[in-house]
Amino acid sequence: MKPINALCAIIAGAVLAATAAVAQQWPSRPILVVSPYTPGNATDIVGRIVLDQIGQQIGQSFVIENRAGGGGVVGVASVVRAEPDGYTLLLSSSSMSSAVITHASLPYDALRDLAPVAMFGAQPSVLVAAPSKGFKTVADLVAAAKAKPGTLNFASAGIGSASHIAGEKFRLAANIDVQHVPFRGPEALNEVLAGRIDFYFVPLAPAVPLVTAHKVVALAVSTPKRAPLLPDVPTIAEAGYPTAQYLFWGGLSAPAKTPPDIVNKLHDEVEKALDMPAVREKLQHLGVQPMPMTVAEYGKFFADDMAATIKLGKDAHIVPTD
Repeated sequence: MKPINALCAIIAGAVLAATAAVAQQWPSRPILVVSPYTPGNATDIVGRIVLDQIGQQIGQSFVIENRAGGGGVVGVASVVRAEPDGYTLLLSSSSMSSAVITHASLPYDALRDLAPVAMFGAQPSVLVAAPSKGFKTVADLVAAAKAKPGTLNFASAGIGSASHIAGEKFRLAANIDVQHVPFRGPEALNEVLAGRIDFYFVPLAPAVPLVTAHKVVALAVSTPKRAPLLPDVPTIAEAGYPTAQYLFWGGLSAPAKTPPDIVNKLHDEVEKALDMPAVREKLQHLGVQPMPMTVAEYGKFFADDMAATIKLGKDAHIVPTD
């Protein structure tokens, strides 16, 4: 072996040894987890449940810090810039895919600058309408929309929100001409209840009590599987529109170049936490459907989700808001 090659081999071996040593010692102090959402957001709540259990498993605390702003961009950017040492993590979600179509440019490339760690699961959106609308099935809604093109409307929690993406996927799948009305906060659901909005894809947790109280009619859930909390409500695919399926997912990511040993250990701890009966019960109450994946599978899932969202943005003519 030539001297220069031998030297390179020695350096590479030293780097690998140092990286392995760091991973073996991890975690030796509390871990910061950035939640790029407001407190009480679905992804924020799920993340806290899972990370609280992991903290018990590894004997270290997770400090969750909400850094909302720019539709999640502020928080994500801060993690991208962090040291890849396993002590700064990110609560990731579908919103990271949506950000690509709602912003003209981003200060990062999520696929390049973040390392996928683990998937927590997906939460269904429920297609609901006020009883006064007279819709009993998705077919009824579609028939009404086609009978009077351009007159029906659907609400969302804002441009690029889960309710907006789900609504656009349904609009395109059903080939109906309906108007999008974006809201902020709880106004969308209130407008549905008042009958001024024709339909809305609402998160499962707030939908269940309204469906039970017969204040709204649940026409379908957006996920491939039925929601255990609403077992009699068909999936959007069962209603005849498989391309309208939408998963609002949440998981955990780390800065790119975080040592693989740390990523794999974190992944295994997440999987272990998701198997705990107490965690499963809490997530079930929120309507979260577990989606166990390997690190590689999660990375592919995220890439596929982003590609599908970008295509949707073009097909639905969603214009960036900044």
